[in-house]
Amino acid sequence: MPGPIAFVGDAVMASGYRLAGVAVHVPADGEELASFERARGEAHVVLVSMETAFKLPLAHLEAAIAAQSPLVLIVPEPDGRPGPVDPAADVRRQLGLAP
Repeated sequence: MPGPIAFVGDAVMASGYRLAGVAVHVPADGEELASFERARGEAHVVLVSMETAFKLPLAHLEAAIAAQSPLVLIVPEPDGRPGPVDPAADVRRQLGLAP
């Protein structure tokens, strides 16, 4: 049975989530997609660090977010960098409000 929440990302961020009782996955270089899929199979909500999200194939990440089950969320960076999937930017482009 899936747990409630899983985190996929670096060891530093994972330590905080682990203290909060979240299942964590710290992928080795090149293993990001496998860790992400493992987390999706075991949790209702999957939190992905921004750095890990950038290492996932964009089409795969977009499909996972669109599937809504499990819910996939990208954890924003404190510096405000936009993530690889930015629905607000997509809407602005579609409305002709951005290049």
